[in-house]
Amino acid sequence: MKVLKSLRSAKTRHRDCKIVRRKGRVYVINKTNGRFKARQG
Repeated sequence: MKVLKSLRSAKTRHRDCKIVRRKGRVYVINKTNGRFKARQG
């Protein structure tokens, strides 16, 4: 999982990427391709 300052670039890497908030952190998840996971915060 990548840790990024801005998730805008991570969201545009794949069309199935979604942004979710969990426990005060912002995550990018991708159900079809797990390589595109990322976290901010």
